[in-house]
Amino acid sequence: MLHIHFSAADIGRVRVAAEPDPAWELLLSLHALRAPSEHAVFGSWRDQHARSPDPATRHLLALAPPRGYSPDFLTPAGVGDASSLTDAVLGTDRDRIRTELALLAGARRPPTWMRSLADGDLDSLRHLGAALRRYHQQALVRHWGRIRTITMAEQAMRVRDLLEGGVERLLGSIHPGIRWEAPVLKVAYPVRHEIRLEGRGLLLIPSYFCWGNPITLRDPQLPPVLVYPANRGLLPLVPPTASEHLASTGLARLLGRSRAAVLQDIAVSGPTTGGGVAQRLGMSAASTSEHAAVLRSTGLISTHRVANTVRHTVTPLGQALLQGHQPAGAQQPTAPPRSVDRVRHAMQRAV
Repeated sequence: MLHIHFSAADIGRVRVAAEPDPAWELLLSLHALRAPSEHAVFGSWRDQHARSPDPATRHLLALAPPRGYSPDFLTPAGVGDASSLTDAVLGTDRDRIRTELALLAGARRPPTWMRSLADGDLDSLRHLGAALRRYHQQALVRHWGRIRTITMAEQAMRVRDLLEGGVERLLGSIHPGIRWEAPVLKVAYPVRHEIRLEGRGLLLIPSYFCWGNPITLRDPQLPPVLVYPANRGLLPLVPPTASEHLASTGLARLLGRSRAAVLQDIAVSGPTTGGGVAQRLGMSAASTSEHAAVLRSTGLISTHRVANTVRHTVTPLGQALLQGHQPAGAQQPTAPPRSVDRVRHAMQRAV
């Protein structure tokens, strides 16, 4: 069990990561490479990248076993991209690298390349940096839009929890294996671990590749983080070829393929800008704006302005349409569903 101890100051210093964390996604994706090939979410991704990994990737897999300890220096704080991740890892204090690699090896004799890395050998460090960059490019870059969509949607849900129920709801709702028993956050964990925040606050990091229990750093003196699985209920909404999949659905026949794709993207990514939707779907800004206007006029999305930015959010009616049922609390329909009828009549008026 992991116990995270809060002070009064820490309550006001709980944050949710604004973007997916490249370091944690890289580390946890290495864990996912060891997942079964039939894994519901990672199976096809794993099949693409697990075949005959090059020696550099095999070294990364040795540094990131799927169970047990992975060196904390692989997940430095505050990195924004693969380049800064590599710089941060290679800039780690050599004594720390040596200590953490010794913890990883335990009683086993480490391989020669790992001993050279622990000794601070410059060639070994350069090879590690090249392996990180190459693996990120090969395994993560092409999927980053999807990773970002899932983690940003999770962030929006957690912000909503914070607004509606405060920090207690936020901390108590992020994962079924987490309990908030003030002033301690209790997390299901494979080993007993204690973290005392002591005014540093806690950064919550939703992760696409995190699966199962949340994870944190071993060293309690490092900036406190809790990495947890992003909401898996959103995954069916963002298949790799969402617009192609929508073409064969009843929703696409009702709204049109492009408009259905816009609604789906807003549901997963919202609150989101029209520019963000256009970029993710490869549409022009003018087309996206036109589709958003129709969706708004039919009650499927709402639009509001934050400072100089206009953001779209799916409404309960729009969510119900995507999920194939009415909003919670509504009377169960007989065919045809009332939500679909309402949309059909509204579309006839709007178009």
